[in-house]
Amino acid sequence: MEILLIPDVAYLVLIVSFVLIMLATITPGTGILEILAVFILVFAAYSVYQLPLNLWALFLILIGAVLFGLSIWRTKRHFTLAASLILFVIGSAYLFRGQNWWQPAVDPLLATFVSSLVLGFFWIAGRKAIEASQIVPRHELTELIGAIGEAKTDIFKEGTVQLESELWSAYSQYPIPQGSRVRVINRDGFLLEVVKEEENQTT
Repeated sequence: MEILLIPDVAYLVLIVSFVLIMLATITPGTGILEILAVFILVFAAYSVYQLPLNLWALFLILIGAVLFGLSIWRTKRHFTLAASLILFVIGSAYLFRGQNWWQPAVDPLLATFVSSLVLGFFWIAGRKAIEASQIVPRHELTELIGAIGEAKTDIFKEGTVQLESELWSAYSQYPIPQGSRVRVINRDGFLLEVVKEEENQTT
């Protein structure tokens, strides 16, 4: 456990636990990320408990996190993104107390590399998530009834159909093989009821 008391190692363990917690929050349900996050968080907590912290450095990291959130949501975000990175690097380097107040306990190059890597990853992931949430469906929901599409999977109690460039969850009263042309006959929220196109034409 002595290795966890090395500031550089403690910092890396803390960052890894934070990343795993964020990933587990974004993609819940697998269980694997949650277990790893808890496991590594125990080691991170041990390091934080044993090593003296600079509260002002932790405060800088928190301010950097706020600016980082603004950089994701705001249109003109380059200044806030750069400011958040600077605060993260300074806060990370001085998170643990050095022998002297002006000496960073964590290697500044390590803090810069890790902060850039983590912020870059979550900035890209955050922007992609926001852009995806703001995409307006090409189909008007009121106009879906009667639309023709293709079964991308076998469809019965559940399945997936493609209408133009969009994928929709769908079900059918009768089995429909993958690749069949289908017609939408009903909609329940974002769930479509479909029939095989040939069947619809004969009814």
